[in-house]
Amino acid sequence: MSTEPLAASTHEFDRQTAVRPLPGTASDAPAGRYAAALTGGWSVGGGVNGGFQLGVVGAAVRAHLPAHPDPVSISAHYLSAGTDGPAEVEVDLERVGRLATVRARLVQGGATRIAAIGTFGDLAAAHEAAAGDERLTATPPDLPAPERCPGPEHTPPQMLEIAPMMERFEMRFDPACAGFAVGAPSGQGRLSAWFRFRDGREPDTLSLLTALDVLPPVTFDLGRPGWAPTLSLTAHVRRRPAPGWLRITQATRHLAGGMFEEDCEVWDADDHLVAQARQLALVPR
Repeated sequence: MSTEPLAASTHEFDRQTAVRPLPGTASDAPAGRYAAALTGGWSVGGGVNGGFQLGVVGAAVRAHLPAHPDPVSISAHYLSAGTDGPAEVEVDLERVGRLATVRARLVQGGATRIAAIGTFGDLAAAHEAAAGDERLTATPPDLPAPERCPGPEHTPPQMLEIAPMMERFEMRFDPACAGFAVGAPSGQGRLSAWFRFRDGREPDTLSLLTALDVLPPVTFDLGRPGWAPTLSLTAHVRRRPAPGWLRITQATRHLAGGMFEEDCEVWDADDHLVAQARQLALVPR
């Protein structure tokens, strides 16, 4: 199977997450199989970024359920490290109504990379039906303007060698937590940054699955840099994001037993909380 992009698109992320139905697959059928490809351009440390892999899974589910285009909630367990090359996504429909629940597996060479269960729907319709009913105590991260935050021009070359995926997007860190890049982490276990794709692609609900896992592990801010393999990640997508910069913030409260949890929030340009996630990962060695 070719590892070339499976669909033509103006934007790199769409080309790289594109899937193609394999013979015998029909939309809205109880099950389906989709050809995909993982690209080394989204690598970090010892494998392909877990958020990007989740985006590929989301693309396959979206292709299988066109009437339910938005991931609402998805829980993924990472069983082995994804590598550059062809892959398949297997989708099994558990139930369908206003919301649809599916099981999905991302497989490479017979090895399961991700086993996931997710709920998909139409978030635009959901917000229209519940217009005005929003209660919020969370607040968006208070970041300096993007031009006042260190970005790609300040990224150490050795970090780009470890994480080629950082060339796919522009990330500008809150100066209050950017000390890890120069060997002076704050020790608070928190990272915040502005985020957007380098080629101008605007965010959508599918790309939010990836945005929830693009910041360096918060262990960098604890003086523990390195690849932190994800064991599990649960993502909640709350609404379709407005065009423009995203603000991402994540933190940990507990590192013990060689593992740490990481809570992440993504806010859009209109100050809406558009996605949340919690993951459990191994502490870098």
